Amino acid sequence: MTEDKLPLTSQDVLTDRISVLSELFPEVFVEGKIDFEQLKLALGESADEGRERYGLSWAGKSEAIRNLQAQSVGTLKPVPEESVNFETTENLFIEGDNLEVLKLLQKSYHNQIKMIYIDPPYNTGKEFIYPDNFREGLEDYLRFSGQKNGEGIKLTTNTETSGRIHSNWLSMIYPRLFLARNLLKDDGVIFVSIDDNEIANLRLLMNEIFGAENFICQIIIQSNKRGQTYKEISKTHEYLLLYSKSDFYNLSEISKGNSALPHQDEIGSFELWELRNRNPKFGRHNRPNLYFPIYVSPTIVDSNGFFKISLTKSEDFSIEVFPKNSEGNDSCWRWSKNKIESEGLLGKFPILVAKKKRDNG
Repeated sequence: MTEDKLPLTSQDVLTDRISVLSELFPEVFVEGKIDFEQLKLALGESADEGRERYGLSWAGKSEAIRNLQAQSVGTLKPVPEESVNFETTENLFIEGDNLEVLKLLQKSYHNQIKMIYIDPPYNTGKEFIYPDNFREGLEDYLRFSGQKNGEGIKLTTNTETSGRIHSNWLSMIYPRLFLARNLLKDDGVIFVSIDDNEIANLRLLMNEIFGAENFICQIIIQSNKRGQTYKEISKTHEYLLLYSKSDFYNLSEISKGNSALPHQDEIGSFELWELRNRNPKFGRHNRPNLYFPIYVSPTIVDSNGFFKISLTKSEDFSIEVFPKNSEGNDSCWRWSKNKIESEGLLGKFPILVAKKKRDNG
């Protein structure tokens, strides 16, 4: 009997069991090893919270796990009168509390979803159409975290209060991410948007739920090109975390189309970028070589309604424009005269144009 018909070595039962456990409870594996206290929590048992170990913990985590394990009390109700092609459509739109809905989808869509995108509350302190501020009161947090008893008496002289900013948010997002993972196919992936307020906590939490080995990348999303002009450091971006359910995923390249760009000319689609520097820190006082007039033609207009420009004043280019910052003071251009001449105006297709503004800037 040959080896291909009958294996000559025994099966590694322990490794197989650990692999199955990893698929069922990825959150109990820390640095490649089973955290048995986490396993107890995952199975609904009480855990010993006194032993020190690596991992993400917060006041209310045990309650969040119990909330995850609680059975849904809701039901899905079809609404044919508000649907389009109700009998034949392959699309599904569900309106309701997302935690309850995720629980209701566990049976029908378990291991069925190829890709999930979540845009959770950022915990910014602002409020939108749903609560986006999970900062519980200080007294509630001190009691919940065991730093005060029911009578309001401090149980420690060195109280910790900063965690209350994040604890409720973590308790909110934990069960939702956990249930979302159950819906993914083995080759499925999940994208989650977030900003600076919770990126550190979310990364650790997703490492716990999906496994650190299934982290794919942290993508930067430019949300504000100009940033906050008057801040010491301008915030211009947010983040998109990408995780897989397992190592079976396959990401294909997405071709970039021109449809998102608002303007079109003989070359193709394009968008406008401002040549003047609006930041009050820079201007004529410290960039004198970038302060000079540009002349705009009031009559020579392209197909997009933009006006032609020149560095030389003439009958055709008679409108003189100097750079002003957002405070109305003398600013500067981002390009020098030489660069404007060589890269912006010469050639068959000039890339610098003028546009009328609603204000005086």
